[in-house]
Amino acid sequence: MKGIVFTEFLDLVEMKFGLEMVDKIITQSKLESEGAYTSIGTYKFSEMLQLLQNLNSNTGIAIDDLLLVYGEHFFNVIENSYPGLLATYKDPIEMLASIENHIHVEVRKIYPDAELPTFIIEEKTDTSLTMIYQSSRAMHHFGLGLMNRTFKHFNSTASIIIEKIKEDGTEVKFVINQN
Repeated sequence: MKGIVFTEFLDLVEMKFGLEMVDKIITQSKLESEGAYTSIGTYKFSEMLQLLQNLNSNTGIAIDDLLLVYGEHFFNVIENSYPGLLATYKDPIEMLASIENHIHVEVRKIYPDAELPTFIIEEKTDTSLTMIYQSSRAMHHFGLGLMNRTFKHFNSTASIIIEKIKEDGTEVKFVINQN
């Protein structure tokens, strides 16, 4: 997993819960990196899981809810670092429908070894999108947070329903209807 995912997560934890919480979840985890992340480094997903689990146990906030807020936060990175990418889209449905064939292609140019989820478009109209998310990491709520912020970026709203295809969350269906 790319280091930027870790550095931004710890920035969010510090912003929401304080530096003491960052230190606490790092100390409670058994991290090969010892919690020293660089945005361009690559780290094991198991480290992110430990940080999430320890944040969950210290705050009582469900991991899916933590991932949702983190996804919403991470959209700021995209907005600030890649405004040209966002400017190529005129609406949120178009942007979300292009995750696999454009956005992830661009991400791989910057981070060639990035392990990204797969998004398969099942159905698309001007105001709706149904797509399948597949990832061994089961971070679909992170994706949901990114989707929420995508609609906000375009001054729009949507109803987004998640249907688990696999109970472990490694494959889910997103049913998106723009309001």
